[in-house]
Amino acid sequence: MTPLPHAPFDFHGYRVVVAGGSRGIGRSIALAFAEAGAAVSVCARGAAALDEVRHAIASRGVTAHTQRCDLADAQAIDAYIGEAAEVLGGIDVLVNNASGYGFSDDDEGWLAGFNVDLMAAVRASRAALAHLKASRNACILHTSSIAAFRPRVRGPAYAAIKAALSHYTTSQALQLAEQRIRVNAIAPGSIEFDGGLWDRCKTEAPELYQHTLSKIPFGRYGRPEEIAHAALFLASPYASWITGQTLCVDGGQLLTG
Repeated sequence: MTPLPHAPFDFHGYRVVVAGGSRGIGRSIALAFAEAGAAVSVCARGAAALDEVRHAIASRGVTAHTQRCDLADAQAIDAYIGEAAEVLGGIDVLVNNASGYGFSDDDEGWLAGFNVDLMAAVRASRAALAHLKASRNACILHTSSIAAFRPRVRGPAYAAIKAALSHYTTSQALQLAEQRIRVNAIAPGSIEFDGGLWDRCKTEAPELYQHTLSKIPFGRYGRPEEIAHAALFLASPYASWITGQTLCVDGGQLLTG
């Protein structure tokens, strides 16, 4: 991760839960909060990746907690959120970052997105709500996608589910405003990191990789830490009057259609 010099964000005293944070964007978000002083809990399915991110968080001198969790399992989510809140001493920020990567236009693809991208966010929010109500800095962040904003041939299920997540963001923000809980989403463009979708695509589908790159006005793929910096801003007091929004972080990719 490339930290910003003299970053204005200070999250000392915050308790941050990242649901789906062992690699890529989620990992960068978890480490960015830890770098800014927050205690951080992360869940994912892979034990080895969780061990690595736990050590990386702890190396920042903050409380680090990780737990294996299948975010398609409602009971597993409840158990994870409960344990994370107990270890951290509460929850101030909930980041729903998991994706089932449901790109296929069949029941399996649609259900993968529905259960992980959408319902995991709903269930984790529900499980964390009592803890968020007790926080003076309560914030929920969802990871959507620029795919949510335009019709597309490749991965219609993924786009539709992310659109539903962005819409849920607005309804949830309105619902929780009386509780002073802010809710926002980040819609990343195409993000490249080791072992990720676009990293694999570079060798497995080079034509698609180059075609997508040509649609990004900034002339490069995004980096996970650039999404993490947006997450820090949206969770910070600098964004205290922002709720119900989906922020595109895409180097202008959406502008080209």
